[in-house]
Amino acid sequence: MDISSEFMRRIAGVAAAETLPRFRKQGVVSNKEQESFDPVTEADREAERAIRALIHAEFPDHGILGEEHGNENMASRHVWVIDPIDGTRAYISGVPVWGTLVGFTEDGDAVAGMMSQPFTGELFYANASGAHYEGPGGPRILSTRKTTRLADATLFTTTPALFKASEARQRYDGLEAKVRLARYGTDCYAFAMVASGSVDVVVDPGLKPYDIVALIPIIEKAGGVITTFNGRPAENGGDIVAAATPELHEAAMAALRG
Repeated sequence: MDISSEFMRRIAGVAAAETLPRFRKQGVVSNKEQESFDPVTEADREAERAIRALIHAEFPDHGILGEEHGNENMASRHVWVIDPIDGTRAYISGVPVWGTLVGFTEDGDAVAGMMSQPFTGELFYANASGAHYEGPGGPRILSTRKTTRLADATLFTTTPALFKASEARQRYDGLEAKVRLARYGTDCYAFAMVASGSVDVVVDPGLKPYDIVALIPIIEKAGGVITTFNGRPAENGGDIVAAATPELHEAAMAALRG
Protein backbone atom coordinates (compact mmCIF):
# COMPACT_ATOMS: atom_id res chain seq x y z
CA MET A 1 0.00 0.00 0.00
CA ASP A 2 1.07 3.58 -0.57
CA ILE A 3 1.36 6.24 2.12
CA SER A 4 0.25 9.67 0.99
CA SER A 5 2.37 12.78 1.30
CA GLU A 6 -0.58 14.40 3.07
CA PHE A 7 -0.43 11.81 5.86
CA MET A 8 3.32 12.33 6.24
CA ARG A 9 2.75 16.06 6.61
CA ARG A 10 0.18 15.32 9.31
CA ILE A 11 2.68 13.13 11.17
CA ALA A 12 5.30 15.86 10.92
CA GLY A 13 2.78 18.39 12.20
CA VAL A 14 1.68 16.51 15.32
CA ALA A 15 5.30 15.69 16.18
CA ALA A 16 6.41 19.31 15.73
CA ALA A 17 3.61 20.46 18.06
CA GLU A 18 5.40 18.51 20.82
CA THR A 19 9.06 19.03 19.92
CA LEU A 20 9.32 22.65 18.83
CA PRO A 21 7.78 24.32 21.92
CA ARG A 22 10.30 22.42 24.09
CA PHE A 23 13.36 23.00 21.90
CA ARG A 24 16.00 25.25 23.52
CA LYS A 25 13.87 25.48 26.68
CA GLN A 26 16.24 23.59 28.99
CA GLY A 27 13.69 20.96 29.97
CA VAL A 28 14.27 17.88 32.11
CA VAL A 29 16.56 15.28 30.55
CA SER A 30 16.49 11.67 31.75
CA ASN A 31 19.12 8.99 31.13
CA LYS A 32 17.95 5.59 29.86
CA GLU A 33 21.27 3.83 30.56
CA GLN A 34 23.16 3.23 33.80
CA GLU A 35 26.65 2.90 32.35
CA SER A 36 26.44 5.51 29.59
CA PHE A 37 24.48 8.60 28.60
CA ASP A 38 21.42 7.84 26.47
CA PRO A 39 19.18 10.87 26.95
CA VAL A 40 15.41 11.05 26.61
CA THR A 41 13.18 14.07 27.07
CA GLU A 42 9.51 14.83 27.55
CA ALA A 43 9.50 15.92 23.91
CA ASP A 44 10.63 12.42 22.81
CA ARG A 45 7.86 10.72 24.75
CA GLU A 46 5.06 13.12 23.88
CA ALA A 47 5.95 13.33 20.19
CA GLU A 48 5.86 9.54 19.87
CA ARG A 49 2.56 9.45 21.75
CA ALA A 50 1.06 11.94 19.28
CA ILE A 51 2.39 10.02 16.26
CA ARG A 52 1.01 6.75 17.60
CA ALA A 53 -2.43 8.32 18.16
CA LEU A 54 -2.53 9.50 14.55
CA ILE A 55 -1.52 6.08 13.21
CA HIS A 56 -4.04 4.31 15.44
CA ALA A 57 -6.81 6.55 14.17
CA GLU A 58 -5.91 6.12 10.49
CA PHE A 59 -4.55 2.55 10.41
CA PRO A 60 -5.84 0.68 13.48
CA ASP A 61 -4.69 -2.73 12.21
CA HIS A 62 -1.09 -1.72 11.63
CA GLY A 63 1.80 -2.55 13.91
CA ILE A 64 4.08 -0.01 15.57
CA LEU A 65 7.72 -0.25 16.64
CA GLY A 66 8.66 2.80 18.68
CA GLU A 67 11.77 3.85 20.55
CA GLU A 68 10.00 5.27 23.60
CA HIS A 69 6.72 3.36 24.00
CA GLY A 70 7.50 -0.16 22.83
CA ASN A 71 6.04 -2.40 20.17
CA GLU A 72 2.54 -3.52 19.30
CA ASN A 73 0.91 -5.79 16.73
CA MET A 74 4.27 -6.72 15.22
CA ALA A 75 2.68 -9.69 13.38
CA SER A 76 0.97 -7.25 11.00
CA ARG A 77 2.16 -7.06 7.38
CA HIS A 78 2.32 -3.29 7.86
CA VAL A 79 4.47 -1.84 10.63
CA TRP A 80 5.34 1.78 11.43
CA VAL A 81 8.80 2.44 12.89
CA ILE A 82 9.11 5.61 14.99
CA ASP A 83 12.01 7.61 16.38
CA PRO A 84 10.33 10.80 17.67
CA ILE A 85 13.65 12.64 18.02
CA ASP A 86 16.63 11.11 16.29
CA GLY A 87 19.56 13.07 17.66
CA THR A 88 18.34 13.76 21.19
CA ARG A 89 21.87 14.83 22.15
CA ALA A 90 21.70 17.52 19.48
CA TYR A 91 18.18 18.43 20.61
CA ILE A 92 19.19 19.02 24.23
CA SER A 93 22.24 20.96 23.01
CA GLY A 94 20.07 23.36 21.01
CA VAL A 95 21.53 22.31 17.65
CA PRO A 96 18.92 21.89 14.87
CA VAL A 97 20.26 18.73 13.24
CA TRP A 98 17.86 16.34 15.00
CA GLY A 99 14.78 15.04 13.24
CA THR A 100 11.59 13.06 13.63
CA LEU A 101 11.84 9.73 11.82
CA VAL A 102 8.80 7.67 10.84
CA GLY A 103 9.18 4.71 8.51
CA PHE A 104 6.65 2.29 7.08
CA THR A 105 7.39 -1.36 6.29
CA GLU A 106 5.41 -3.89 4.29
CA ASP A 107 6.35 -7.52 4.91
CA GLY A 108 9.56 -6.28 6.49
CA ASP A 109 10.66 -4.03 3.63
CA ALA A 110 10.90 -0.27 4.15
CA VAL A 111 8.65 1.21 1.45
CA ALA A 112 7.92 4.71 2.76
CA GLY A 113 9.46 7.10 5.25
CA MET A 114 9.89 10.67 6.38
CA MET A 115 12.39 12.81 8.23
CA SER A 116 11.08 16.10 9.55
CA GLN A 117 13.25 18.93 10.89
CA PRO A 118 10.64 21.42 12.09
CA PHE A 119 13.02 24.14 13.34
CA THR A 120 14.40 24.59 9.81
CA GLY A 121 11.01 23.83 8.26
CA GLU A 122 12.23 20.86 6.23
CA LEU A 123 10.51 17.61 5.32
CA PHE A 124 12.23 14.78 3.48
CA TYR A 125 9.97 11.90 2.51
CA ALA A 126 9.59 8.97 0.14
CA ASN A 127 6.62 6.93 -1.00
CA ALA A 128 5.52 5.24 -4.22
CA SER A 129 5.89 8.54 -6.11
CA GLY A 130 9.61 8.89 -5.30
CA ALA A 131 11.78 10.87 -2.88
CA HIS A 132 10.77 14.44 -2.14
CA TYR A 133 11.85 17.57 -0.28
CA GLU A 134 9.66 20.37 1.05
CA GLY A 135 11.10 23.40 2.78
CA PRO A 136 13.21 26.53 2.15
CA GLY A 137 13.84 26.95 -1.56
CA GLY A 138 10.61 25.20 -2.47
CA PRO A 139 9.65 21.59 -3.14
CA ARG A 140 11.82 19.38 -5.30
CA ILE A 141 12.56 15.79 -6.19
CA LEU A 142 15.51 14.39 -4.23
CA SER A 143 18.49 13.05 -6.14
CA THR A 144 21.88 11.86 -4.94
CA ARG A 145 25.17 13.08 -6.38
CA LYS A 146 26.83 10.87 -8.98
CA THR A 147 30.10 10.50 -7.08
CA THR A 148 31.75 7.14 -7.70
CA ARG A 149 35.23 7.58 -6.16
CA LEU A 150 36.09 7.87 -2.48
CA ALA A 151 38.72 10.46 -3.38
CA ASP A 152 35.91 12.80 -4.48
CA ALA A 153 33.52 12.01 -1.62
CA THR A 154 32.25 13.78 1.46
CA LEU A 155 31.91 11.36 4.39
CA PHE A 156 29.90 11.72 7.60
CA THR A 157 29.73 9.65 10.77
CA THR A 158 28.15 10.57 14.08
CA THR A 159 31.52 10.13 15.80
CA PRO A 160 34.48 7.81 15.20
CA ALA A 161 34.26 6.97 18.91
CA LEU A 162 31.33 4.66 18.05
CA PHE A 163 33.84 2.33 16.39
CA LYS A 164 34.84 0.95 19.77
CA ALA A 165 36.87 -2.12 18.86
CA SER A 166 40.39 -1.17 17.81
CA GLU A 167 40.16 -3.10 14.54
CA ALA A 168 36.85 -1.46 13.64
CA ARG A 169 38.30 1.98 14.41
CA GLN A 170 41.31 1.24 12.22
CA ARG A 171 39.03 0.30 9.33
CA TYR A 172 37.01 3.49 9.78
CA ASP A 173 40.20 5.56 9.90
CA GLY A 174 41.30 3.84 6.68
CA LEU A 175 38.04 4.85 5.02
CA GLU A 176 38.32 8.44 6.25
CA ALA A 177 41.85 8.67 4.89
CA LYS A 178 40.53 7.88 1.40
CA VAL A 179 37.84 10.58 1.16
CA ARG A 180 38.10 14.24 0.21
CA LEU A 181 36.24 15.58 3.26
CA ALA A 182 35.11 14.00 6.52
CA ARG A 183 32.73 15.57 9.03
CA TYR A 184 31.11 14.36 12.24
CA GLY A 185 27.68 14.67 13.82
CA THR A 186 24.19 15.45 12.49
CA ASP A 187 22.64 11.99 13.08
CA CYS A 188 19.70 11.47 10.69
CA TYR A 189 20.36 14.77 8.95
CA ALA A 190 23.53 13.39 7.35
CA PHE A 191 21.55 10.54 5.76
CA ALA A 192 19.00 13.07 4.45
CA MET A 193 21.89 15.02 2.94
CA VAL A 194 22.94 11.93 0.98
CA ALA A 195 19.46 11.85 -0.57
CA SER A 196 19.55 15.59 -1.26
CA GLY A 197 22.91 15.48 -3.05
CA SER A 198 25.06 17.29 -0.48
CA VAL A 199 26.84 14.34 1.18
CA ASP A 200 28.20 11.21 -0.51
CA VAL A 201 28.73 8.60 2.22
CA VAL A 202 27.45 8.08 5.77
CA VAL A 203 28.68 5.27 8.01
CA ASP A 204 27.25 4.65 11.48
CA PRO A 205 27.68 1.50 13.56
CA GLY A 206 25.21 0.01 16.03
CA LEU A 207 21.99 1.58 14.77
CA LYS A 208 18.55 0.35 15.84
CA PRO A 209 15.70 -0.15 13.35
CA TYR A 210 14.02 3.06 14.47
CA ASP A 211 17.26 4.95 13.68
CA ILE A 212 17.27 3.94 10.02
CA VAL A 213 14.04 2.45 8.62
CA ALA A 214 12.53 5.84 7.75
CA LEU A 215 15.68 6.84 5.88
CA ILE A 216 16.02 3.72 3.72
CA PRO A 217 13.34 4.57 1.12
CA ILE A 218 14.37 8.24 1.07
CA ILE A 219 17.91 7.31 0.09
CA GLU A 220 17.01 4.46 -2.25
CA LYS A 221 14.34 6.38 -4.17
CA ALA A 222 16.79 9.29 -4.55
CA GLY A 223 19.22 6.93 -6.29
CA GLY A 224 21.45 5.91 -3.37
CA VAL A 225 22.32 2.59 -1.76
CA ILE A 226 22.00 1.75 1.93
CA THR A 227 22.90 -1.56 3.63
CA THR A 228 24.83 -2.96 6.55
CA PHE A 229 28.61 -2.96 6.29
CA ASN A 230 28.47 -6.50 4.87
CA GLY A 231 25.80 -5.67 2.29
CA ARG A 232 22.71 -7.00 4.05
CA PRO A 233 19.37 -5.11 4.18
CA ALA A 234 19.36 -2.23 6.64
CA GLU A 235 15.81 -2.64 7.99
CA ASN A 236 16.96 -4.45 11.14
CA GLY A 237 19.62 -1.86 11.91
CA GLY A 238 23.22 -2.70 12.70
CA ASP A 239 26.37 -1.17 11.20
CA ILE A 240 25.04 0.96 8.35
CA VAL A 241 26.63 2.47 5.26
CA ALA A 242 24.73 4.74 2.86
CA ALA A 243 26.22 6.03 -0.36
CA ALA A 244 25.22 8.17 -3.31
CA THR A 245 25.94 5.53 -5.98
CA PRO A 246 26.41 1.75 -6.17
CA GLU A 247 30.08 2.23 -7.11
CA LEU A 248 30.75 4.45 -4.11
CA HIS A 249 28.85 2.10 -1.81
CA GLU A 250 31.00 -0.83 -2.92
CA ALA A 251 34.18 1.22 -2.43
CA ALA A 252 33.11 2.21 1.08
CA MET A 253 32.28 -1.38 2.01
CA ALA A 254 35.64 -2.55 0.68
CA ALA A 255 37.42 0.04 2.84
CA LEU A 256 35.41 -0.99 5.91
CA ARG A 257 36.37 -4.62 5.30
CA GLY A 258 39.99 -3.53 5.44
